[in-house]
Amino acid sequence: QVQLLESGGGLVQAGDSLRLSCAASGRRFSSYVMGWFRQAPGKEREFVATISGSGGITYYADSVKGRFTISRDNAKNTVYLQMNCLKPEDTAVYYCAADWDPTGWRVIMKSDYDYWGQGTPVTVSL
Repeated sequence: QVQLLESGGGLVQAGDSLRLSCAASGRRFSSYVMGWFRQAPGKEREFVATISGSGGITYYADSVKGRFTISRDNAKNTVYLQMNCLKPEDTAVYYCAADWDPTGWRVIMKSDYDYWGQGTPVTVSL
């Protein structure tokens, strides 16, 4: 069992940067593949980025590739999403997700995660 708590969202202008954090409770954080998803008003939740338990493998949605960076600090039980060059279309509630993977080398792009946070809102204005 793991609980996730996102933070770092807010209101920014286009071109600005934000860093989201997701703190996980429980043990063996490195045995969880982590993901970030987002849901804009009136739209379905979509994949943003994922990182393996070891941190050695990452994968991004095409819409954020080159602008967003996912990383993790297993000693702090925290995963991050650095968001640069933000656009109004990045406006959404951002969710952190976790799924058990003791291999440490798996990534998941679909919503097949067992654990989800409550989300943190990000609003990007022109």
